[in-house]
Amino acid sequence: MKKLVGVLIFIFALQVTAQDNSALLKHYEAYYAQMKSQGDVQGVINALTHLNVISPNQGRLDTLAVLYMNDNRHIQALNTIGIEKVASDSDVAVEVKAVSLQRINQPARAVIQFEELFKRKPTVMVAYELADLKIQLNDIAGASLHISYGLANAKDDMVRSFYESQTPYQVPVKAAFIYLKGLSKFKLSNELNIDAAIALFDEALVVAPGFNLAQISKNALEARKTPPVKKD
Repeated sequence: MKKLVGVLIFIFALQVTAQDNSALLKHYEAYYAQMKSQGDVQGVINALTHLNVISPNQGRLDTLAVLYMNDNRHIQALNTIGIEKVASDSDVAVEVKAVSLQRINQPARAVIQFEELFKRKPTVMVAYELADLKIQLNDIAGASLHISYGLANAKDDMVRSFYESQTPYQVPVKAAFIYLKGLSKFKLSNELNIDAAIALFDEALVVAPGFNLAQISKNALEARKTPPVKKD
């Protein structure tokens, strides 16, 4: 008899817990919808966090990670979905991992995710990020493959944003790839390829005269060719 009573109490407790969870789920679903309607990003993040605690859902986790990424909270985004390559990851999750790892200066790990993204759906923009990262990692051969892909597939209306100056600006993506080609040429052989790299920076500047980063790089290499004269 005591065993039966214990079982009944356990079942009752489970039912109460399920009802509580169901009520909480409905509450936070309503809260989530309200925060979305108000455009309250932090409120949406809070709602999704509660929903994932009550009823874990990979789609909601991906959405939460995207919100963190878009808010430049890249550590939180990665803490939400991890940093490892997972075959079952959605395209959204792979992109969040790639971008967030890149932004926290983890180029080797970012390359793994960008390569997965490129394998799933090759695009000019992903090719640019891969080329840029591989130049940083001194994988010039790998970077060259992505640069060639980008130059072959870039359209006139494609642009890329740059943020090294006080005012962000955009240039045609073709100019951006030409710039990377010059950068990779220089990194391949710093002394032998200075003129070739400068010529490529000039080519990028013809396509995009306001390309500040290309101009800075050109000026730096020209200064390297002709160091200042020492005064007696």
